[in-house]
Amino acid sequence: MKKIVLTMVALLSMTAAFAEGEVNNESAETAKYEINFNLGSLSKALDLSYDQTRAVADINQMFASDMTNAAAASGNERKELRTKAINRDLAYMRTVLDKDQYKTYVMLLNATLNNRGLNK
Repeated sequence: MKKIVLTMVALLSMTAAFAEGEVNNESAETAKYEINFNLGSLSKALDLSYDQTRAVADINQMFASDMTNAAAASGNERKELRTKAINRDLAYMRTVLDKDQYKTYVMLLNATLNNRGLNK
């Protein structure tokens, strides 16, 4: 009887340990999708006008929302939503920024996505 109880305790503790690691991995994966740009730094790096800054702030809010929705999805749907969010963000930025600003923005976005491991 004692052996059975000890075996059950060991089995349950190992199961709990594996499940804890799974939850931590999922929360770490979701955290990668939390995109928050520092608008002041971005505005300075791109040399934005006041109107451009307001438009970029709105676009970045939409992008952050789209990325949060992608984080809530799973598997292939997550990848598809991430790709759509990035393409939508780039399309809107192309209309707001001039050619040089857009080129710099794409470089910064790629660096951000690469650093987070999202540009696979």
